[in-house]
Amino acid sequence: MTSQFTLRVAIFTGLVIAVFSIIFLRLWYLEVLSGDHYEQLARDNRVREVRVPAPRGDILDRDGKVLVENRSDLALQITPQDLPKRPAERAALLRRLGEVVGITPQQIEAKLAEQEVRLPNSPAIIRQGLGSQKLFYLRENRTRFPGVNVERIFVRDYRQSSLAAHLLGNVGEVNAKQLEEPRYQTLQQGDVVGQSGIEYEYDRFLRGRPGEQRLQFDALGRPKGQLGNTPARAGENVRLTIDSDLQATGEAALGSFGLPGAFVAMDVETGEVLALGSTPSFDPTFYTKPHTQAEYKAFADRKDDPFTDRATQSGYPTGSTFKAITATAALEDGLITPEEIVDDTGALKVDTITFKNAGDAVNGPINMSDALKVSSDVYFYKLGLEAPTEGNHGAIQDWARKLGLGEPTGIDLPDESTGLVPTPVWRNKAFRNRDPDCSLCIDRPWTAGDNINLSVGQGDLQADPLQMAVAYAAIANGGTVLRPHLAERVESVTGEVLQEVRPAPKRNVDISKDTQSTILGGLSRAAQEPGGTSYPVFGNFPIGVAGKTGTAERGELPDQSWYMALAPYPNPKIVVAVTVERGGFGVNSAAPIAARMLESYFKVKQTPPAASPDSASTLTE
Repeated sequence: MTSQFTLRVAIFTGLVIAVFSIIFLRLWYLEVLSGDHYEQLARDNRVREVRVPAPRGDILDRDGKVLVENRSDLALQITPQDLPKRPAERAALLRRLGEVVGITPQQIEAKLAEQEVRLPNSPAIIRQGLGSQKLFYLRENRTRFPGVNVERIFVRDYRQSSLAAHLLGNVGEVNAKQLEEPRYQTLQQGDVVGQSGIEYEYDRFLRGRPGEQRLQFDALGRPKGQLGNTPARAGENVRLTIDSDLQATGEAALGSFGLPGAFVAMDVETGEVLALGSTPSFDPTFYTKPHTQAEYKAFADRKDDPFTDRATQSGYPTGSTFKAITATAALEDGLITPEEIVDDTGALKVDTITFKNAGDAVNGPINMSDALKVSSDVYFYKLGLEAPTEGNHGAIQDWARKLGLGEPTGIDLPDESTGLVPTPVWRNKAFRNRDPDCSLCIDRPWTAGDNINLSVGQGDLQADPLQMAVAYAAIANGGTVLRPHLAERVESVTGEVLQEVRPAPKRNVDISKDTQSTILGGLSRAAQEPGGTSYPVFGNFPIGVAGKTGTAERGELPDQSWYMALAPYPNPKIVVAVTVERGGFGVNSAAPIAARMLESYFKVKQTPPAASPDSASTLTE
């Protein structure tokens, strides 16, 4: 028994020695070999670096009026990884928090879940606009709300609500995909960047540079003091070429019809965009507060696609406003002379198809100026039939592309559409590759009728108001195809000019003085001579106007209204392009909008002429 007891004692002693040896060796490893590492971790846990967001720069109109600026707000944020790990403790925390700020734990969980999908491991903003009493309560009881912080953030303040919403754009937190792009390589999750419009295009100037604070915390996570900071640098201001009064006039005039549409006003010499709008629109202040995915979806899924900028991202047939381009091609390529007479009998028969004037009008013997005044379809049908077309080229197609159609204009906005100038190559390829089950696909190869339709802005043509404004400006200024721009310059917060925006023209094309005077003269007669297509609107306008109506057919949809205006005639300084979906005749909806914009720009007031038999007939154009 003594021998067995001694053996057991020896074994137990050996085990104790082994355990203590392991503990000693582990402590030696932690204290000696890894001491510096864990000491650094302790320091890191005690000292935290907090990113300080920079206030974004302001966006101003051409006169210095503030369109977008910043305001500070208190935001309740939750860092998911700092919440209690035990479900019961987490639920109790969210319940306490919900009682303080007035939202349910379920709503908090939903916002955390959505944030985890959009920006993993990034703090989620649960609520903005927190009052000072709740702020003080949460800070005084920080230990009861681990993972919960109240931060002062900068929020975009759109001074005039939805004015110019499409061109100004909105901001939002940078997402994971954007962080992979070179332009965002210095940013971190949670940083705010421009997501559309000017906010996106000039984000590198507007967003500034974040700062950093080094804060010291105790073992319970309570702040003890500040160890140092690097101040944030505010973003620069961007001054636009926009005339906010003209912008407001255009939006009000277009909105009065209650139909989708767009407008552009541009300087014909410099390409400065004076106004650019689209309806329906949206209120960008919606994006200044946190929302659920369902709320975002409901906001986006409204009628008539309010987020599409129809001024730069649409594609429409332009109707008779395209006739100025056809006229330029015909005169410059020698298809006709300005004074050559064409007998407009009211119809042109090609094989088995008869092309007629709008309203079955018969205009008789007319020259080009007359044809532009009364908008004779037959006159331009004949030009379309006679214009040479082969492969990917044609007299009308080439001039349309020279004047800026079928390509982005290069405006300083993202996601601009290209448009389409149809050619035999394009249509024949589309016909070969058509989907047999698609009732709206290309149903036949190119024929002469396609060129006839193109001559009057119909068929497969797709253009937007900005492209048409560039084309008309080129005719008015003698052949300079401008690169339109919205930004005038970048300024420091003190007003110092840091960079001017003066984009060079895209190209210069040869347009003779005779061609220019013939087209502008015909458009002036169309606007201000009895019998002209827009005389009922512009007959008594106080300044000279050269304008062209357009009524574009769009399949089963009601006709689309267009109007193009150049003023003052004979030396235009401004071009205005207006289109209204389902707006009917150009003179009935688009022309009155252009008139109100010209009134605002030139500070005049018009008195429309009294109706007459000559002017009444133009309502069918």
